Amino acid sequence: MMNGKTVIVTGANSGIGRATAAGIVRLKGRVILACRDLSRAEEAARQIQQETGADSSLLTVRQLDLASLTSVHTFCQDIIKEEPRLDVLINNAGIYQCPYTKTEDGFEMQFGVNHLGHFLLTYLLLDLLKRSAPSRIVVVSSKLYKQAHINFEDLNSEQTYDKAFAYSRSKLANLLFTCELGRRLEGSGVTVNALTPGIVRTNLGRHVHIPVLAKPLFNLLSRRLFKSPEEGAATSVFLACSPDVVCVQGKCFADCQPQVLLDKATDQEVASKLWDISEVMVGITT
Repeated sequence: MMNGKTVIVTGANSGIGRATAAGIVRLKGRVILACRDLSRAEEAARQIQQETGADSSLLTVRQLDLASLTSVHTFCQDIIKEEPRLDVLINNAGIYQCPYTKTEDGFEMQFGVNHLGHFLLTYLLLDLLKRSAPSRIVVVSSKLYKQAHINFEDLNSEQTYDKAFAYSRSKLANLLFTCELGRRLEGSGVTVNALTPGIVRTNLGRHVHIPVLAKPLFNLLSRRLFKSPEEGAATSVFLACSPDVVCVQGKCFADCQPQVLLDKATDQEVASKLWDISEVMVGITT
């Protein structure tokens, strides 16, 4: 089904990203694992190859640190030089509720990685995606977007920082980005859609403190109530390859079904303003 297709998955060395990469390889697609930690990415590629029995030519590892605009530029230059085509870009990598830190370019870490790094990555790869049309962009968001709003006066959380709010805001930014990019891609042969994977057992929650005594209960409940990474990745794989969404543009899915979003996630004025400000922040001069 994905024969001869090339797919980039960011943050593909663990969790949903790794399960997404494995899912695409099972469909005979070729995956470029775009990860910050090369050794962990290579280990993940080896494991995926063992699990799927895939040919090693279907797995390529590339270094990409979304907390560095320089790294994003270098990654994209290499991809454009080496890859004749790009069929799907899956913006999956994410940082979840970390203590207040900044990227090397001075952005609040969650907004910098989850939104701005992916914003620049997508922007720089758009021409290649257009040349490869029909092609797709898949954006991994979260239902936690509901807890946030976009305060244009404090995008960098310099006035106040709440790690949960900052994560939710970065996921709201993902949806607004999907909405605005969908509008801009109309008629280009490139589609963009987002998804919310639900609560998945991954190491994304490593910054969340659970009391020692509660851990066994938490682990037991999480196995019962939370999705496995494979279940969490199902919608990413669906959006990457299903013929059902070939003409769908700028929508959000959960469990492979279209969702109705809150108005604040599809507000055209806010989406357009966020796009313009993001361009300035990542240094795009058009």
